[in-house]
Amino acid sequence: MQQRHSQSRLSQRILTTIKHPFEMFIHAETSSGLLLLVCGIIALVLANSPFKESYHHLWTTPFSIGFGSDMMTKPLHHWINDGLMVIFFFVVGLEIKRELLVGELSTAKKAALPVIAALGGMVVPALIFAAFNSGTPAERGWGIPMATDIAFALGAVALMGKRVPFALKIFLAALAIADDLGAVLVIALFYTAEIHGMMLLAAAGTFTLALVGNILGVRSVLFYLLVGLFLWFFVLESGIHATIAGVLLAIAIPAKQRINADDFTDKARAFISEFARQTHESKNVLANEQAQSAVRDLEVSCEHVQTPLSRFENNLHLWVAFLIMPLFALANAGVTLEGNLGEIVLHKTTLGVWLGLVVGKPLGITLFCWVACRVKLAHLPEGVGWFDILAIGAVAGIGFTMSLFVQGLAFADATLAMEAKIGIFAASFLSGTLGFLLFRLRPIQKTAMS
Repeated sequence: MQQRHSQSRLSQRILTTIKHPFEMFIHAETSSGLLLLVCGIIALVLANSPFKESYHHLWTTPFSIGFGSDMMTKPLHHWINDGLMVIFFFVVGLEIKRELLVGELSTAKKAALPVIAALGGMVVPALIFAAFNSGTPAERGWGIPMATDIAFALGAVALMGKRVPFALKIFLAALAIADDLGAVLVIALFYTAEIHGMMLLAAAGTFTLALVGNILGVRSVLFYLLVGLFLWFFVLESGIHATIAGVLLAIAIPAKQRINADDFTDKARAFISEFARQTHESKNVLANEQAQSAVRDLEVSCEHVQTPLSRFENNLHLWVAFLIMPLFALANAGVTLEGNLGEIVLHKTTLGVWLGLVVGKPLGITLFCWVACRVKLAHLPEGVGWFDILAIGAVAGIGFTMSLFVQGLAFADATLAMEAKIGIFAASFLSGTLGFLLFRLRPIQKTAMS
């Protein structure tokens, strides 16, 4: 009996160890999602207020960077979408790389279901959009309903509490990351302007330099920052969308520790013991060089046991979640509503977007998962049923940030952009509501142990 109790406590500790970092991540995404929603509403209100001209003028204000006569001048909107959003895609790339190395996409068995689900959640929405808009000026927007906003989606399921099983939250995170990978490929392959060969070669050379630095064991933040700036410039000038530079740089960031966990534990204990010995009689660390040396050595060991990938991701995540994405929403979500809103919602562009997200996402995710399980390519997580997959598929229809980003690449025409944005807003609201209602129907006792 005692042995069984000890095993139970050990299992509980292991489960807590696994869940705690993910729950912290979910909490950050919840706050970020709420802030995104507020910024989206503010942008929409300002774009339809007496201050709408000032609102639009703000984002077209020229902004220059450079040295001497070599200046690059672009509108503020451009610096956000092609500059700051590169950092967003860099973090996305780091998340994808981490998941591929050690996370839910690290083995074929783990990756099968979320990757297949993400594929279904991209293909079916794109087909629905194409069914409404093929042969029209809006057909280029087929990539808009393929996206899932991970911050909004994870924030939504966090607000639903214990009605959403923990395994399903992990599934959604893995699905959204696989979806992000798909979005990156779509942007690179289908939303690219005219290619400039010399700049593309320069970008390839810079990317190779970053990879060589990784192979040689370079872990300096400054090195990757400088290489990243050159890579961003060359990709921007090559005609490929600048955000791809962020993903390429993420691929090159080292993901190995310099020392393993056992070595770190031994060194940390030794440095802490030395610090305790040096400060036993005098607590004044400022005057104790040996104590300061022990602290510096401990700091170096802490740096060596972490990977540059995890340090970059941890340091940038909050900046992306609470500054870059909200700023992007403020700059891009402001659509001036012209004409009858009821009629606009029924326009082909708008219909293709919101039906693609609200109907196509849950349909594609559920259908592809069902086929994968039937042919034994994958299996459902423990404690998760088909109703849960349908419900989480509905939540995945919250496209917001990524959908707005693709919309900006797809449409230069102001009318098409307005129709697409209305479709994105309507879909995000309807998908969140539908997901909430579906999970409300799920008996809470089934998730009590989640």
